[in-house]
Amino acid sequence: MVVIDSLSGYLNAMPGEKYLNSQMHELCSALNQQGVLTILIVPQHGLVYAAEAPVDISYLADTVVSVRFFEALGEVKQALAVIKKRSGHHERTIREFKLEQGKGIRVGSILKDFQGVLTGAPVFHGTRDQIMKISDAPK
Repeated sequence: MVVIDSLSGYLNAMPGEKYLNSQMHELCSALNQQGVLTILIVPQHGLVYAAEAPVDISYLADTVVSVRFFEALGEVKQALAVIKKRSGHHERTIREFKLEQGKGIRVGSILKDFQGVLTGAPVFHGTRDQIMKISDAPK
């Protein structure tokens, strides 16, 4: 497994940044031929809105997962959505998730009463019991 976290840092470290797309294509192809799982992390600039990423290499990805922060009931929460999966079916819902120390990842219900979670400006049209409670948070 190879993880590049983040591509913007990789881009800043490159002297010939205009060739990043072709270099990443060659690198990912070579790693794939060797059976290596490659994870590329591209941060989205801006905490509250989906701004353009510093580099777009989504065409290289077999799977694209979006992780967004959002605010609900006075808490900063995280949402997870699979945006692209090249082969096979995948769930197209947006769900809240938490990383719990010692327990791993906890995925909540579909955020069906929110609009705009992936843009970073959600509007909630539901009730409190539809969101993971603060008491569920790691201590």
